[in-house]
Amino acid sequence: MEERMPATLEKIYQAALTEFLEKGFQGASLRQIVKNAGVTTGAFYGYFSSKEALFASIVEPHAAALMGRFMEAQTSFAELPEQEQPEHMGQESSACVHWMVDYICGHREPVKLLLCKAEGTSYEHFVHNMVEVEVEYTLQYMEVLRRLGREVPELSQSLCHIIASGMMGGIFEIVVHDMPREQALRDVDQLRDFYTAGWLKLMGG
Repeated sequence: MEERMPATLEKIYQAALTEFLEKGFQGASLRQIVKNAGVTTGAFYGYFSSKEALFASIVEPHAAALMGRFMEAQTSFAELPEQEQPEHMGQESSACVHWMVDYICGHREPVKLLLCKAEGTSYEHFVHNMVEVEVEYTLQYMEVLRRLGREVPELSQSLCHIIASGMMGGIFEIVVHDMPREQALRDVDQLRDFYTAGWLKLMGG
């Protein structure tokens, strides 16, 4: 949210955040948000065209930040010379995950809306979309390993999706359970170790 926003807009945001966190997007009442904000319906529509537009205005900056950093990690690894990729495997993702933990801990409420309360909006598939990207780049990396002469077994896209879903879901448990930052970092590091060992086993490492 922008600093020094008009008082009316600030009231709408705060009332909306409370209502969405309590009831989710679908259960939230626009009438209740307006009432709790102490503004008129006309004042609301001066800023937003709908309840979904209000929800999007809260979560979009955080969706863009999280997906942007995630994509940066994926593409920067994929753009490395192929022969260098195995030795860098995990470095970009580790830095990205640490960044995401810090970001989540610094923006807990709007990120919880994005990840846990977005059913019925265009954001409800946010985590699924991240998983799809992870699967795509994982399959690309396995092809790189084969071109480098590694014996990598054929792994189905569906299996890769299951594994990536488990990993992403595990990372975002820190949002669901409001974990303190230090606990979140420790748990996520150990989760990554667990999945990395599993991938190495599957890839013949």
